[in-house]
Amino acid sequence: MTAQFITGPAILRDGAWRQGLGVLIDHGVIRAILPDGETPHAERVALPPDCKLAPGLIDIQVNGGGGVLFNDQPAAPTAHEMAAAHRRLGTTSILPTLITDTLPAMQLAALAARAAVTPQSGVIGIHFEGPFLSPKRPGVHHRDLIRPAGEDELALLESLAAHLAGPVLLTLAPEMMADATLERLSEAGVILSAGHSEAGYARMQVALSHGVSGFTHLFNAMPAPSARDPGIVAAALLNETGFCGVIMDGIHVHAPMLRLLLGAKPWDRIILVSDSMPPAGTDMTDFMLQGQRIFRSQGRLTTQDGTLAGADICLADAVRFAVGLGVPSEAALEMAAAVPAAFLGIGHRLGRIAPGLRADLVLLTPGLEVMGTWLAGVWDGARSGLAADIRA
Repeated sequence: MTAQFITGPAILRDGAWRQGLGVLIDHGVIRAILPDGETPHAERVALPPDCKLAPGLIDIQVNGGGGVLFNDQPAAPTAHEMAAAHRRLGTTSILPTLITDTLPAMQLAALAARAAVTPQSGVIGIHFEGPFLSPKRPGVHHRDLIRPAGEDELALLESLAAHLAGPVLLTLAPEMMADATLERLSEAGVILSAGHSEAGYARMQVALSHGVSGFTHLFNAMPAPSARDPGIVAAALLNETGFCGVIMDGIHVHAPMLRLLLGAKPWDRIILVSDSMPPAGTDMTDFMLQGQRIFRSQGRLTTQDGTLAGADICLADAVRFAVGLGVPSEAALEMAAAVPAAFLGIGHRLGRIAPGLRADLVLLTPGLEVMGTWLAGVWDGARSGLAADIRA
């Protein structure tokens, strides 16, 4: 692989757009950030100066994409196909997400993750969304499969966290799990996020002290706070260290509620997620989810009765929506790159444009439309027309 020196665009560096710099990439790694007048021993790649170069986006909640659903066939090829579809949409790293399913499906998903995680695939770990959720807050999850944690499932998660070359994220309802079990999983390296939950404020305070460090698609599949019952939402907004995942599409959460979140929570603790489904990157109009037909219409994915079933966005859409709410583009992009990397404990490898990190980058228009990406230094610009100008 020929070393490259990418120059021209404004570069998102240390939380600000920087002009006059270039990124030196060699063997899939960012080697240096240099003045663009430098002449390192590398192929110079001059890109349009009105473009923007940001870290590749990191999506921690990806149910599907490119026409496939992880639950349908939890295998490495499925995860790779999902990652490829989202890469064309600006996301260079994903956690394939298995929603509530059987123990055999979880076992297959674990095997898939172990085979799928490679620097060249864009698959960086796995997210189990369930099955240890509140049956009162199932969302689109199959209620009959929601259950307390059994020893076989706990052992599976512990073993996977010990051997997977990437993060293992688990969404759970804290009221469905004992404190000792939370600690057991957290100490084993499983990242715990509260979601699909009716946990009260007091229960959340205890859970946060026993290993829970995040909240899954805040506001959704959890009760709204009230004057005398602040609940899980208030716990998320007031906790100083917990990370809040949120679907910023104006459908899952109304714009004023998103502004409330942005005003209450430090931005370096807000994670944009897509919660995407098979239609991402396709023109599909419907698909099947665990025996239910899901319909795609007017930016929504819903069951026949109108229940939301994931989101019809990619992560770059969420970034643009955040900017529309008044978030500076620098901060919105960090919510989709540096912040999820910090939550997953991989900020030393991904999420920023800095020497020593993997060369995962996204090239954007001035309006933040995706022109192409680099994954471990390899350019994919099929949507941009620049493919002939940038060689891996």
